[in-house]
Amino acid sequence: MDYDSLLDLVTDLGYELAMSGAETFRVEESVTRILAAYGVRPEVFAIPNCLIVSLKTSDGRSMTRMRRIGFHGNNLDAVERLNGLSRTLCSRAPDPREGQIWLQAVKRSSQVYSLPFFLLGAFLGAGGFSLFFGGGWIDGLAGGLCGILVGLVNRFMDKLKANPFFSTIAASFLMSLVAYTLGAAGLTPSTDAVIIGALMILVPGLLFTNAMRDIIYGDTNSGINRIVQVFLVAAAIALGTAAAWGISSILWGNPISARPVLYNFIVQGTACFVGCLGFGILFNIHGAGGLLCTLGGLLTWAVYVLTMELGGSELMAYFIAALFASSYSETMARIRKYPAISYLVVSIFPLIPGAGVYYTMNYAVRGNMERFASQGMYTAAIAGVLAVGILLVSTSVRLWNTWKNLRKK
Repeated sequence: MDYDSLLDLVTDLGYELAMSGAETFRVEESVTRILAAYGVRPEVFAIPNCLIVSLKTSDGRSMTRMRRIGFHGNNLDAVERLNGLSRTLCSRAPDPREGQIWLQAVKRSSQVYSLPFFLLGAFLGAGGFSLFFGGGWIDGLAGGLCGILVGLVNRFMDKLKANPFFSTIAASFLMSLVAYTLGAAGLTPSTDAVIIGALMILVPGLLFTNAMRDIIYGDTNSGINRIVQVFLVAAAIALGTAAAWGISSILWGNPISARPVLYNFIVQGTACFVGCLGFGILFNIHGAGGLLCTLGGLLTWAVYVLTMELGGSELMAYFIAALFASSYSETMARIRKYPAISYLVVSIFPLIPGAGVYYTMNYAVRGNMERFASQGMYTAAIAGVLAVGILLVSTSVRLWNTWKNLRKK
C-alpha cells in the first residue's frame, strides 16, 4: 500500500470539501470512510480553518498530514460532486494515484456560474426579497440593482483576498448609501425594503446552517467557531448600514421609508420563489437541484403562512416551518444522494430574520434603545427557534441511521 499517496488523496479531498463550504462532520466522515475502505483506521480532526489526518501503516509507522483551510466559499455544486467522489472511492477503493486523478477530474468538472449569471442571481435574490419584505415593484428593481452592487463588491474583495469582515462592511455600506440616496431623491418609496432585500445576500445563511449541523454531530468547537463568525458578519452588516445611515442623515436628513406593503400569498410566494432562485445561483447549485431547492423555500414559506392562518403564534410558525425545511432537505438528500446542506440552506432562507437584523441596527443608530433591545431579543429568539427546528430533525435522522446500522449488525 502506498500510504503517502493515500494520505495525500484523502487530505486533498477533505480540504476541497471544506473550501467549498461543506460541514465539518462531512469532511471528517468522508476522510474516515475512504480510509476505512482501504483497511486503515485513521484519526481525523477538522475545524473550520484546519484539517489533520493521521494514520498508522501496516508496519507500525505513524503518518500525518495537515492542511490550513482559508476562507470558505459557497460552492455547493463542488460539495455535491466531491461527496459523490467519496462514495465512489469507498465502493471501489482504486489505487490512490488513480483516485488522485479522479479528484482532479472532479475539480475540473465542477461548474461555476459566469460573472453575468452570478450577478443575475444577486439581482433576483435581492429584488425578490425586497418585494417579499413589503417593498413595491420599483423597490424590488432598486433592491435588485443594489444586490448587483453587493455582488460586484464581494467579487472585487475576493480578488484582493480581503478579510470577510471588511468585505461585508464595504458591501453593506456602499449598498445602503446608494439605497438611501435613491430614497432621498424620491425614486424608491420603501428604502428599508430595498436595503433588507440586498442585505439578504450578506446574511451568513450557509455559516448558520453549518454551525447548527456541526453542533448536532458533536463538533462543538467548529460549531462555536462558525457561530462567532455569524455574529461577526452580523456586526459588520450593522456597522456598514449604520455608517451609511449616519452620512445620509447629514446630507439629506433622516431617511424616511414607506410602510411595508401587505401582499397576498400569491404575490409574496412569487417573490419568495424568485428570491430563492437567485440564492440557488449564488450558492452555485446547478440543474434540477436548483429548482428543488427553490421549491423547498417556497413550500417552507407556505408552511409558515399556513401555521399563522391556523392560529399559531409567529414563533411557533417559524418553528414548524424550520421543521419542514429540515425534513424536506433530509428527504431530498436521500432521494437524490446529495448532501442535505444544499437543500437546507436555500429552503430555510425565507425564514432568516434579515429584516430583524436591519431594524435592530436601525433602532440602535436612532438612539431608540428600548426598541433596539426588544427587536434584538425577538430576532435572537427567531434564530434560536430555527436552530432548534434544524437540530430536532437532523438529530432524529442521525439516531434513525445509527439504529438501522445497529440492527444490521
